[in-house]
Amino acid sequence: MAHKPVLYQEIIHALQPRNGGRYVDGTLGAGGHARGILEACAPDGQLLGLDVDPHALALARETLAPYEGRIHLAQASHISLSEQLASLKWDAIDGIVLDLGASSMQFDNPERGFSFMQDGPLDMRFGPHLTMSAADIINTYDERELADIIFKYGEDRDARRIARAIVNSRPLHTTGQLVAVIEKASPRRGDKTHPATQTFQALRIVVNEELAAVEITLPQAVASLSTGGRCAVISFHSLEDRIVKEYFREQSKDLINPPYERIYEEERKAVIKLVSKKPILPTEEEVRENPRARSAKLRIIEKI
Repeated sequence: MAHKPVLYQEIIHALQPRNGGRYVDGTLGAGGHARGILEACAPDGQLLGLDVDPHALALARETLAPYEGRIHLAQASHISLSEQLASLKWDAIDGIVLDLGASSMQFDNPERGFSFMQDGPLDMRFGPHLTMSAADIINTYDERELADIIFKYGEDRDARRIARAIVNSRPLHTTGQLVAVIEKASPRRGDKTHPATQTFQALRIVVNEELAAVEITLPQAVASLSTGGRCAVISFHSLEDRIVKEYFREQSKDLINPPYERIYEEERKAVIKLVSKKPILPTEEEVRENPRARSAKLRIIEKI
């Protein structure tokens, strides 16, 4: 049986797929969430699946083959959501899921360079459309730029020390070489987190412009929903989750100016409602079965 993606049951419950509905999986991966949605919206529900990774798309195509007539797959980023919907002539959708960050199969393939647990080239690109790899950043950014990246996107207090060690050890071409440098610069005894975790996260975010992509996609996702349609977003680190949380909170408020004051440029009623005030977390059982689910947070909204 294929491995179930993170918060699988929670996503299906959140989106409440129904027969005849139109759904989007903006981060298709191997197609696990998409398959669940297609099963739940049978016999006539349709799904658009987007992923920039050609390997993921090929895998998803196999997984979703039984639903041939109801799927539309595109090698594209979720930042092109509006464009993709227009090409299908879908004026509105009933639900969308975004499972942000790198997927298990990307981490598990050493050739992709996402994991500090296995040696491979310093790549970390989600798709071939991206020109800059992690090696480019490691070998060309100056010490201060590297420190800023590691501190801002990895939230690592040893950012300066790690950046200095990287610059003094260049050139670095493999994940193994980078891990060795980080372990020497920042040995964390007694800390369960591997010292390379945050640097690798920071590099991946910058290579794939992940935070900017979330900021670009969320308004499109909300705008594309029909009344009662739902958006479910899974994030894996605090920076990403903060963007999702703040955008959803802002869209769920009425923006009405008080008498004789002009706080808001444009007044409007709330656009969405928060289905869950707090993020939904994976169960202990799921974390036991899939340790990568540990940091997952799911936020759900409904279009008013």
